[in-house]
Amino acid sequence: MKKGLLVLFLVTIFSVSSLFANGLSLNSIGPRALGMGGAMVGLADDPTAIYWNPAGLAGQNSSIYICGTDVIPYGTYNLEAKTKTNNYLSPNLFANYSLGKLAFGLGVFVPAGLGAEYNGDDLALLTHGTSLKWKSKIGVIDIAPSIAYKINDMLSLGLAANIFYGMFDLDKPYKANDTTYVQYTESSTGLGYGVTLGALCKLSDAIQFGLSVRTKVNVDMSGDATNPAVAAYQLPTESKFDREVAWPLWAGFGIAVKPMDNLTITADAQYSQWSKSEDTFVTKFKNEYWIQAGIEKDTLYLEWEDCTQIRIGLEYKASDKLKLRAGYYYDPAPAPDKTLTILFPSSTNNVITAGVGFCAGKFDVDFGLEYLMGKERDITVQTLHNNFGKHKLDIFAFSLAIGMGLM
Repeated sequence: MKKGLLVLFLVTIFSVSSLFANGLSLNSIGPRALGMGGAMVGLADDPTAIYWNPAGLAGQNSSIYICGTDVIPYGTYNLEAKTKTNNYLSPNLFANYSLGKLAFGLGVFVPAGLGAEYNGDDLALLTHGTSLKWKSKIGVIDIAPSIAYKINDMLSLGLAANIFYGMFDLDKPYKANDTTYVQYTESSTGLGYGVTLGALCKLSDAIQFGLSVRTKVNVDMSGDATNPAVAAYQLPTESKFDREVAWPLWAGFGIAVKPMDNLTITADAQYSQWSKSEDTFVTKFKNEYWIQAGIEKDTLYLEWEDCTQIRIGLEYKASDKLKLRAGYYYDPAPAPDKTLTILFPSSTNNVITAGVGFCAGKFDVDFGLEYLMGKERDITVQTLHNNFGKHKLDIFAFSLAIGMGLM
């Protein structure tokens, strides 16, 4: 059994690397959380507590939880240009080992990403009739060893280390002169480190609340860029580069209430400090010929603003084998009008969710889905850093998991 679990664990790690595509923001980790609107900070009673609130690992039975999420965006720009209908897959693995009051956990999951891909023919008017690629991908895989301890019947504390493997790929038009655009392409990866701290307080069998804080993670990235425009100056078209990309400080407060034995109601407020992370992306080119020609760096301006999501969820135990779930959350856009671009989409979303869980002995099967209804954004003032016009983005996501008790 142990050998089989090790093989399964390694397969999942490599699947994360090979299956992850240009991810959009993943707001809910795990199908149970997804079905309950992501309001899990105050509940955190399954292995995905490693992400939501690591204190929740204490007191759980040992288990392994394997899940996958598919994110399907539907975006438009000026009502005519449409994003490609891609499936963005995100596999995740969570495992915890209980020693009574003490618990150890390990998560390998995709907590966040951003991206978009457009058909170049739809955007040819922006590039003087030339059809070029418009594609972005920012994503991260988190490897999170965790520990939690139940101090007493009321209070549990937890800690997760976050080892981030970041990816940043970009294809965009580059303006070579007043009438000519060429294809700029880059790809980079990097590592960063942070921690998640959590606390869970059980006031009674009917009510508990939790607090979780994830530190800002700076990922130092390195990669290769190709810019055909520099060929006009008899320069090599490729250069290595460095860039720092940061994932924001995140803090969540949640409460879970059980007004009756078969009903759980949850509510969260989750804050992301975007203003201290997504301000600018500065690309520092390393080719000495580019530097001598004055092509030393390129700056992408984002100037994102801090946001707070409000989430609510419920879980109804219809029988010993069946649980029904539903939820809602409000997800405000962090990107201001002056920097909103089609390659880094950002919309204010009203999100409805639903899910179901089945229990069969040692095995649990969970399914969840959510629909993000994006508010149309009409950018009427053009700046040097935005795409003016009408932006619209809706997202459909669903997730499936299988959990198994180990003791």
